[in-house]
Amino acid sequence: MFKNEEKNAVTEMVNSSNVIAKETKITGEIIAQGNIRIEGTVEGTLKSEKKVVIGDSAKIVGNISAVEVEVSGYIEGEIKCSEALYLKKSAVIKGDMVTKKLVVENGAVFNGKCHMTEVVSVDANAKPNNNNIHEQSKEKLLVK
Repeated sequence: MFKNEEKNAVTEMVNSSNVIAKETKITGEIIAQGNIRIEGTVEGTLKSEKKVVIGDSAKIVGNISAVEVEVSGYIEGEIKCSEALYLKKSAVIKGDMVTKKLVVENGAVFNGKCHMTEVVSVDANAKPNNNNIHEQSKEKLLVK
């Protein structure tokens, strides 16, 4: 009887969302198994095994690592997504991105490099896959 209640509590905790309000400033590392929504300021690292949403009023100075990221605010740092990265029209990003899928709305600002790969690790310490298509093309030309 208690095992089902404990299992439901764990499931609820994993499916929950974490919200950082507009007036809140956090310095440090945030690690969550569920979703994270930021409306305030974060100076540090964000890691989620689900989705990270950066609201219009949010300012992030640090790296983000998640399965899916949606950006409407300001980010100064690297973003790594194992699935999709959405840049809304109010997004401003100063840093590199590594993602499988990129969706950019008209008006979004991005200054940095973008690596699009089939498999992306959400491990913040992992290096992006540098299998550069241009380099592969040069190698093919040399072989011929």
